[in-house]
Amino acid sequence: MFALIAPACAAAPVQLLAFGDSLTAGYGLAPDEGFVPQLQAWLADRGRDVAVVNGGVSGDTTAGGKARIGWALSDQVDAMILTLGGNDLLRGIAPEDARANLDAIIQTALARNIPVLLVPMSAPGNFGPDYKAAFDAIYPDLAAKYGLHLAQPFLQPILDLPDRKAAFAEYVQRDGLHPNSKGVALVVAALGPEVLGLIDGLKAR
Repeated sequence: MFALIAPACAAAPVQLLAFGDSLTAGYGLAPDEGFVPQLQAWLADRGRDVAVVNGGVSGDTTAGGKARIGWALSDQVDAMILTLGGNDLLRGIAPEDARANLDAIIQTALARNIPVLLVPMSAPGNFGPDYKAAFDAIYPDLAAKYGLHLAQPFLQPILDLPDRKAAFAEYVQRDGLHPNSKGVALVVAALGPEVLGLIDGLKAR
């Protein structure tokens, strides 16, 4: 009898929502090569029972994220990784608008007692230094405002490699924007410890 009852009593896996755009969705990659499956495998290798939910929508902006966050956060979600802003950068969306949208997304999560790991986007310099400074400040400002976990920018592990041209050839798809499967592995290895901190912090709540 105990053998039959035990599975029903086992703790359910932690539900982790990865909320973002094509970087989260796994654009251009096989189903097992994207950020979500690689992160879930990384966590499992470290003994964490986590179901990572793919909340990535290719092409999504912070405004799109704000519009869908309410239904994306189901009752089962325990924690969230927030990775939005890249498409705002590509479109030159005003930093103050992106900030307001991200603020609203974070507020929605926190109102449901869902902790957030905030993953920044780093602005290129093509819109000028003022735009870059204003956009790059969004993420640390919001992390400080709400006491969030703040990770390094999503693509930083690739950008930090000493030979930028060689790094992009080896770790980025031909579009020059999205990591390939090897690039995703670098991203997961860098973000993984931050995610562990987020997940393990749930036990203390």
